[in-house]
Amino acid sequence: MKKVIILSLAGILAAGLVGCDRDPMSEKGFSLPDGDPVAGREAFLYMQCHQCHTIAGVELPVIPMAEPPFVELGGAVTRVKTYGELVTAIINPSHKLADGYPKDLVSVDGVSKMYVYNDFMTVQELIDIVMYLQPQYDLIVPEFYYRQYP
Repeated sequence: MKKVIILSLAGILAAGLVGCDRDPMSEKGFSLPDGDPVAGREAFLYMQCHQCHTIAGVELPVIPMAEPPFVELGGAVTRVKTYGELVTAIINPSHKLADGYPKDLVSVDGVSKMYVYNDFMTVQELIDIVMYLQPQYDLIVPEFYYRQYP
């Protein structure tokens, strides 16, 4: 009887230890505090993100002598832009390049043309910008029509 209890406890302990072996690069447990969308708009303009980005349905000030913006943010999408995707797009813009745009407009040799603000942007500005951008996306569920056979 003692052997069964000891073996059972050893099995439970082994199963528990397997659960502790997490990938050190896992995003589990990562959470940023809530941001302020009004401050996010101010940070978006202050960082001059609108030099290269427009936001669907939002009027942004024109930057004198700047080329026209290349990448539109927000608008109708068929997939949710998660908080993590927006954070990653800002702090690691080469992780995934913008879809639907000619590669030469958004990258050079596969590296995003977007300026990396990591040494200049505060964490608060980052979360505020994300809180400003996320509601700008409008999730559209695509309609599917299935042919019915007689």
